[in-house]
Amino acid sequence: MHVHVRDADGQAKFWIEPEITLEKNYGLKEEELSDILDVVKKRKQE
Repeated sequence: MHVHVRDADGQAKFWIEPEITLEKNYGLKEEELSDILDVVKKRKQE
């Protein structure tokens, strides 16, 4: 299972199974990715 994240600056794909990992990043800054990763971890069970 995975999730896609998109904003005006770029997009990313995170695998959430079997563990959370960043698959691809197109244009998002490291700080943005870190914030997104925090949200993904908190909401993984949803």
